Amino acid sequence: MRLKKVKDADVIVDASDYIIKEPKEYKTKWKEIFQNENPIHIEIGMGKGNFIIGMAKKYPNINFIGIEMYDSVLVRAVQKLDEYEEKIPNLRLIKMDAIEIEEVFEKEISLIYLNFSDPWPKKRHTKRRLTSEEFLKRYDSVFENEKVIFQKTDNNDLFEFSMESLEEYGYTLKNVTRDLHSENIQDNVQTEYEEKFSSSGIKINRLEAYKN
Repeated sequence: MRLKKVKDADVIVDASDYIIKEPKEYKTKWKEIFQNENPIHIEIGMGKGNFIIGMAKKYPNINFIGIEMYDSVLVRAVQKLDEYEEKIPNLRLIKMDAIEIEEVFEKEISLIYLNFSDPWPKKRHTKRRLTSEEFLKRYDSVFENEKVIFQKTDNNDLFEFSMESLEEYGYTLKNVTRDLHSENIQDNVQTEYEEKFSSSGIKINRLEAYKN
C-alpha cells in the first residue's frame, strides 16, 4: 500500500492531546492515564480512526487505545478528532510499530482488535502477519487475564491463516463468519476499509478468539 504524504503530518500528530508521545514510559501505568479501572481495548493498525473513535464514543465505560505506525495515516484520525467540540476521555492514540507491543503494555489489555491488517501474502513474510505465532507470543504478556482477539478482514487467505494459527496456539474460535454484513449485526462499528469493501460487494470475514 502506497501512503499519501500529508504536509506537516508529524507536527499535527505530535500536537494532539490524544497522542501518547513516550508510550514505553507508561508500561503497567495505563489505567493511570485514563484515571479509572475500566478495561482497556487496543486496535493494532487503526488506520484513519473510524473504528476506534466509533467504539470509544459507543462504549464510554471501556478505554480504547489506537496504534498506528505511520504519521500520514494517524494524522487523519487526529484531524477527525479535532472536529469534535468535546474530547473523548476514554481514547488515546500511539504512534508505534506493533513489534514493540511488549515494551508498552504488561498485563493491562482485555481485548485486541485486528482490523484489515496487512496480509503480507508472500511466504517469506509470514512472521510479519499480526496473527502469526511470533505476534501471538508477543500478545501473551500484554493481556490482563483472558486473551481475546477480534479480527476482521476482506482477505480470505489471511483469514484462513489466522484461524489455523490461532487454533494451533491454543485459542478457541467463536462467532466466525465469512460474510459479516449478511449477519445483520447491529453492534458492528465499521472501519474505513470495511465501508469501502462492503459497498463494493466484497464479503468481510470476522472471528473472535479466546484463550484462558
